Amino acid sequence: MDIRQVWNEQENSWYITLSGEIDIYNAPELKTSLLNLLDQNKGDIKIDCKDLKYIDSTGLGVLISALRKVKDYNGEIIIKNLKPYIYKIFSITGLDKVFAIEVQE
Repeated sequence: MDIRQVWNEQENSWYITLSGEIDIYNAPELKTSLLNLLDQNKGDIKIDCKDLKYIDSTGLGVLISALRKVKDYNGEIIIKNLKPYIYKIFSITGLDKVFAIEVQE
């Protein structure tokens, strides 16, 4: 898993790019990174998953805990460029109704 992040002052948003796999082994690292970013700057989180190959339930749990923290100040998490098989996981779990997901065209 690789995480790249950039703070956009004008939009008050974190731009995060995730790549590789998010699973039980590296999900804690993702959680720490996301929560640390929110401690630095409170804003929306925009996650680009173009290069994300896999996410398991622990990875989904990390995104949910980050969403809870963002919702504390009325922010949102926007997820874009999900591969169809990863979008299906969000859909099956109902998380497509919880997160703002921008569907690929």
